[in-house]
Amino acid sequence: MDREIAHVMGHQVADWLERPEREEEERTDLLVEALKFRAGEVVADIGCGSGYISRKIAKKITPGGIVYGVDIQEEMLELLAKRMAMFRIDNVKPILGTTTDPKVPAASCDTMIMVDVYHEFDRPYEMVRSMIAGLKPGGRIVFVEYRKEDPTVPIKEVHKMSEAQVKKEMAAHPELEHAETIGVLPRQHIIVFRKK
Repeated sequence: MDREIAHVMGHQVADWLERPEREEEERTDLLVEALKFRAGEVVADIGCGSGYISRKIAKKITPGGIVYGVDIQEEMLELLAKRMAMFRIDNVKPILGTTTDPKVPAASCDTMIMVDVYHEFDRPYEMVRSMIAGLKPGGRIVFVEYRKEDPTVPIKEVHKMSEAQVKKEMAAHPELEHAETIGVLPRQHIIVFRKK
């Protein structure tokens, strides 16, 4: 669909996910606030890496909520487990997914979120098909991607996505409709689709 797919970030550079300046650069506090997570919600953090976002969401959905931390690298899930233990968070469940399937239970999730992840999917169409199957009716898929529209965002072009490109690719999935695009973050947009 007229887009180059970026290489997957390997676990060898997982430290970058936990860099001290990340909060200032990405304002994940504003991201979590904007998405209005509530107690009891079931969330899949697709491409969770070391769990930087998972742990922030996990606190917002207690009591009763679960975060499925999905990654395709065993090593990332090991890091995830260590970090959740360190932060004493017990409602994040690691899941080893594949490049075409997050392996979450069918119709189980209220929200699926991908933070700087979708642009790296080897098989984006197949993966989104599987994600839709894992969503409850009315559930949402959230794309958080560096804004391609903004040349001042200091990241390689292949790691950016425009809102128009995300909408174009999601148009291949008639079960999804664009719900909103939230512009509160300094470098990324939050593009939300709902399952009809």
